[in-house]
Amino acid sequence: MKIKSFLVVIFIASVLLNCKQVEDDAVVEVITVEEMDELLEMGKVQLIDVRTPGEYAQGYIEGAVNIDFRDENFEDLISKVDKTKPVIVYCARGGRSNKCSNYMKKAGFTKIYDLDGGITEWKFKKKKVIK
Repeated sequence: MKIKSFLVVIFIASVLLNCKQVEDDAVVEVITVEEMDELLEMGKVQLIDVRTPGEYAQGYIEGAVNIDFRDENFEDLISKVDKTKPVIVYCARGGRSNKCSNYMKKAGFTKIYDLDGGITEWKFKKKKVIK
């Protein structure tokens, strides 16, 4: 009887741990330029540029709000973004947006997309940039 109880406990624990892992992995999705273009066309996603204001001024993707990941008030600024709506983040090449995505995941955002290659890849694919 003890063996059956032990096996049931192990089974339930493994199911719960696996469900939690799937949920965590599903929150941040690295996307291509083409996938981002499709999401933007659907219009139900928030777009955040996490580069510095100087970088942003040199060109940004239409509709992007600039929230500098390195700003000392970053946590306050990002907390004003709606956590229940999907968010796309991007930076120059993907490093800062990756860190930002991980922070947002811990902060409770429900769906985060991270542009693979950042605005550099966006420009390489000849997509429109606002200056």
